[in-house]
Amino acid sequence: MSEELYRALSALATEARNPDTEDLDRLGAGDLVARLNAQDARVHEAVREALPAIARAAELAAASLGEGGRLIYVGAGTSGRLGVLDASECPPTFGVAPDRVVGIIAGGPPALVRSQEGVEDDPARGAADLAALDPGPSDTVVGISACHRTPYTVAAVEEAARRGCRTAFITADAEAAVPGEAVIRLVVGPEAVAGSTRLKAGSAQKMTLNLISTAAMVLTGRIYRNMMVDLSAGSEKLIERGRGVVMAVTGLDYEAAAALLERAGGQVKLALLMQLAGLEAGAATERLAAAGGHLARALGEIQA
Repeated sequence: MSEELYRALSALATEARNPDTEDLDRLGAGDLVARLNAQDARVHEAVREALPAIARAAELAAASLGEGGRLIYVGAGTSGRLGVLDASECPPTFGVAPDRVVGIIAGGPPALVRSQEGVEDDPARGAADLAALDPGPSDTVVGISACHRTPYTVAAVEEAARRGCRTAFITADAEAAVPGEAVIRLVVGPEAVAGSTRLKAGSAQKMTLNLISTAAMVLTGRIYRNMMVDLSAGSEKLIERGRGVVMAVTGLDYEAAAALLERAGGQVKLALLMQLAGLEAGAATERLAAAGGHLARALGEIQA
């Protein structure tokens, strides 16, 4: 069994030795970081080539969020940490509840700060960790794995599909069969350090997760033009950012924007609709709800 696994891993591009970096240990710091940076150019190309599949994953996630469901990331090691990171950044940026975008990592929270590599080999645990969230057809589950064979992640996505969830899978493998309605292949090639998928593969995964979650939030009305109008004002910085958005859109001065936000209960999107449509908070709330939370739609700037 070990030799079989060895042969499977040896066939992966991310495990191969990169001919452009075989002299890394002979380089000084300046040449070394330049060589590593040159390898990163492939990250942008790989993500660009995968954009159609990324867009499909974003549509699936947006559909789930629009139905009151969840976007659930699942992975092991670096891939799992990146999923948890993206999930944790959505509430302050987009005002979404913490239980609407969720990250599952093999080994649980301790694996976020201390590597627990062995847990990725347990498919039963992957299925069980996913099942613990009781996902269903209103949820989208995205598996993240640099190679296609991480048993924990594959089993979790297969369990999601069995439960009727929307599914996507992110992999650096160009051809191998993986579960998922949307399969995102980030073909970055051999890593600068053979097998270290925290490098190009990890960077490509981070960019892809940014695209999926941001696009899903835009599609569900949490961005107006290019501004965060659903941000959660949980810090002084975010409070001031919200006031800045109100000032930029309405032309109000600082004090007037602050007063408007107070009338709107601190909700930037509601404050904007109140000012731009000449509505009080109650009527603005009803109009926003009727527009599915889309400010541009509530203002009549775009059609449903």
